[in-house]
Amino acid sequence: MLNMSRQCALAAQKANHVLGCIKTNLTSRSREVSLPLYSALMRPHLEYYVQLWGPQYRRDMELLERVQRRATKLIGGLEHLSYEDRLRELGLFSLEKRRLRGDLVVAFQYLKGASRKDGEGLFIRECSDRTRGNGFKQKEGRFRLGVRKKFFPVRVVRHWNRLPREVVEAPSLEVFKAGLDEALGNMV
Repeated sequence: MLNMSRQCALAAQKANHVLGCIKTNLTSRSREVSLPLYSALMRPHLEYYVQLWGPQYRRDMELLERVQRRATKLIGGLEHLSYEDRLRELGLFSLEKRRLRGDLVVAFQYLKGASRKDGEGLFIRECSDRTRGNGFKQKEGRFRLGVRKKFFPVRVVRHWNRLPREVVEAPSLEVFKAGLDEALGNMV
C-alpha cells in the first residue's frame, strides 16, 4: 500500500542523513560553501517528494520543512535569525512555497499553450466582465469530498487568481518566473 506519510518520513530521513554527512565532513560554515552543498545534495530529496507526492497533511510538510530549517541553521552568521529571515537572506523559499511555485509554473505552461494538448480541459476560464485582478482568472470548483482539494487544478486555481495582472500576462516563461518569484517573496 502506498502511504504518503511514510514517503515523507523516508525523504526526511534521507535528507537528514545527507545533512549529517555534510555537518561532520565540512569544516567551513560559510554561505559560499554550505549553500551549494545544500542545494545540490539535500534539496533534491526534499523537493522531489514535495512536488511528486504533495504532502497532504500538515505534519508531513512540517517534517520536511524541519530538515530545511536545520540545514539553514548550519550556515555561519545566520544562526541568530528566525527561519523566515534565514530563507530571505539566502534567497530561498520554504518547501511549501517551492511547491506552489512549481505548480504555478506548470499552470502557466498549460494556460499559455506550451502543453495545450495535454492540459485540454484541465482549467476552466471564469467568464467575468470585472476589471479587477488578472485577466486570466480560472473557475474554482466546489467539491463535497475533501480529497479533491489536493488535485492539481483545484489547489492551484486560488493562488493563480491572486497573482497580479503583470505576472499572469507575462510574454514568456522566464518573465513569468521572475515576476512570480517577486510575488511569492512578498507573500507572507
